[in-house]
Amino acid sequence: MTMTRRSMAAAALVGASLLLLYRDVLWKLVDAWINDGNYSHGFLIVPLAVYLAWERRARLQAATADPSGFGLVVVLGSLAVLVAGVLGAELFLTRISIVGVTVGIVLFLFGWQYLRVLAFPIALLLLMIPLPAIIFNQIAFPLQLLASRFGESVMTAANVPVLREGNVLILANTSLEVAEACSGIRSLISLLTLGIVFGYFTDKRPSIRTLIALSTIPIAILANGLRVAGTGIAAQQFGPAAAEGFFHEFSGWLLFLVAFALLLVVQRLIIRLMPAPPIPASAEAAAA
Repeated sequence: MTMTRRSMAAAALVGASLLLLYRDVLWKLVDAWINDGNYSHGFLIVPLAVYLAWERRARLQAATADPSGFGLVVVLGSLAVLVAGVLGAELFLTRISIVGVTVGIVLFLFGWQYLRVLAFPIALLLLMIPLPAIIFNQIAFPLQLLASRFGESVMTAANVPVLREGNVLILANTSLEVAEACSGIRSLISLLTLGIVFGYFTDKRPSIRTLIALSTIPIAILANGLRVAGTGIAAQQFGPAAAEGFFHEFSGWLLFLVAFALLLVVQRLIIRLMPAPPIPASAEAAAA
């Protein structure tokens, strides 16, 4: 117990030091959550990770503290990434080093058993970090084209005359540009985060959790394509004002709720097709 208290005190001291070291990085990260709607869910990630770590308190108490010197190597390597990010003005490197330092601290102070127990809460922190612009653009632009193609197909099926040029849909009374904000990447990132958390709380099997998380990708693409098509049909029927302002923003929230409903349906289908194996009678008796 004494060793545990010393380790906890050391962890608190190291944590306070890191907060001081990373204060500028953290401030810019919070600023990104505030000003970039694609990552506004970042405010929920840290409290959720803390809760998941607290939820594992019984497993942490049962684990044997066996500090590993390799953790110091991980910490130093992560700090080198921080320095490289600062010198190169690369925000992603400075932010990703926070997760690396966290891994190294747990490993150095408590050992591999503790790291295995805390692996998921720590990995969850990756969801709070905005993607590098080069990767973000490589994802966003194909999604823009996919959403515009999907919208064109649905509007054509609904007998709405439309001509598509790249990511621009030309209607009889207006033109709609499927911009980066309408590419669906915002709902994709948010729904993927939700899917990972939802899968974690609804099933204990890693394969099912992975399937639930991956299912959010086609669901988000489908929901955004329907939003683009619905916007085009509304603009054709009610005028260009229906494609902007309140109606446009409201459709985004509405389609996200539809996407979440689809996620619930997919989760139920996965559970029905892949039910959990029955608990052996010996295990039930032991639990009783």
